[in-house]
Amino acid sequence: MADRRQGLPSDPPTATGTDAFVAPSGEQVEITHGDQRATVVELGGGLRTYTSRGRDLLDGYGIEEMCSGGRGQVLMPWPNRIRDGSYEIDGHRLQLALTEPKAGNAIHGLVRWASWTIKHRTPGSVLMEHRLYPQPGYPFVLELSIEYALRDDGLSVRSTATNIGTTRCPFGSGAHPYLALGKQLDELSIEAPGQTILNADSRGIPLDSSSVEGTAFDLRQRRPIGDMQLDHAFTDLERDERGLAWVGLTAADSERGVSVWADLSYRYIMLFTGDTLTSGRRQGLAVEPMTCAPDAFRSGHGLITLEPGESFSGTWGIAPWWSP
Repeated sequence: MADRRQGLPSDPPTATGTDAFVAPSGEQVEITHGDQRATVVELGGGLRTYTSRGRDLLDGYGIEEMCSGGRGQVLMPWPNRIRDGSYEIDGHRLQLALTEPKAGNAIHGLVRWASWTIKHRTPGSVLMEHRLYPQPGYPFVLELSIEYALRDDGLSVRSTATNIGTTRCPFGSGAHPYLALGKQLDELSIEAPGQTILNADSRGIPLDSSSVEGTAFDLRQRRPIGDMQLDHAFTDLERDERGLAWVGLTAADSERGVSVWADLSYRYIMLFTGDTLTSGRRQGLAVEPMTCAPDAFRSGHGLITLEPGESFSGTWGIAPWWSP
């Protein structure tokens, strides 16, 4: 049986005759820096594992498993949901496939099940690329790249998109890592920077927004997660002097923790405690930096419009910490 946490099978797959093992997530790229290790995968250009000091900091998935729950996936050319999969641009009504059929939404973009190419790699970094060609519902062409780089203070992830077509196109970017510290979320504490919460309907589509002040969703000071259930997007993010917004997960002993940070390109953060997952329920906290709000292709909230030849670039990362 596979060791899901480390992503390594207890009995490594072996070739039988001329048949060799092929991981469901495609080619695996391991990068290292000091005691840090990360695994980036061909399928979707996603992040399958990340460890420091030999400890898992992500609720990832095993090398023999198909990715589930969006774990570590790249969300482009939009994060989160588009209601009815339908939107309009420049007077044209476009219809995307409903990839969240029960809710009637198009979810998490178009590249998370596509093959990405290794453009360049070093021991501590890898640059993944993918060309998104026109298709029904998104008749635009984008050159996409993601650079994963390990450094002394953790993992940095830089995403870039360039419109190489002849017409302008709507765009958003996001990522879907699940932070983990080896315990159920109920035993951990959270701190998050959102001053405003988006209030969504049963389909996950925002209806309006409100201040977190005086509510259970005010996470600006560290507090135990306990039985709190989160599946909410936040905005108006408090930031440090470098313009970074931080979401932190801390062990009960306060001697170790892990954070996701995001630069000014990411105006929204989705937090999800995984209560609806069929596998890995409440084992990790999904911290999803997003450049735009859910349903941005319809609402326009945070939406980026790329003119021909125009590019977007944004950076987020994961930072482990340990008490001296």
